[in-house]
Amino acid sequence: MPDLNSTRFPVNVDAALREAGWQPGRWDIKRAEEWADTLRAHVSPGGHRHHVFPAVVEAWAEFGGLRVTAPGPGRQIAPATLHFAPLAGLHLARTLADLGRALDTELAPLGEEGEGTEQRAVLAMDIEGRVYSIDHSGDWYLGQDIDAALATLVTGTLPTRLVAGG
Repeated sequence: MPDLNSTRFPVNVDAALREAGWQPGRWDIKRAEEWADTLRAHVSPGGHRHHVFPAVVEAWAEFGGLRVTAPGPGRQIAPATLHFAPLAGLHLARTLADLGRALDTELAPLGEEGEGTEQRAVLAMDIEGRVYSIDHSGDWYLGQDIDAALATLVTGTLPTRLVAGG
């Protein structure tokens, strides 16, 4: 039986995840593998391909398909609405490859933030499990793993902007 009193996430993050349909032990590896196959098979017009690795497949298996909305106002900025939909980044293989090269790692799409008329950003994970957001205003570091990134996004904590050479 899953632990219904999880202490893995801060209370408001846990509440937002549960409202979205997450619970401890959630795991849909079949769907995650389907996303992996689709991303691996896609080649951009410029010949760019997606990277797929265990950390991102595990994140897709646990959170894939969820739409997470923060339960309240943010600490420093408006909290993000998240959709864990890796195929939202299907046509961004070059963008992710370029950022991955700058960070000396590989990136894979994780989903997106924003919905409706709200400006969207792509969420990406690197091979070590670190999470980033890429939008029209720049590239952002959200956390050293999916849990930290969720806390940043759902609580409205200001993420760290990535800057060239730093």
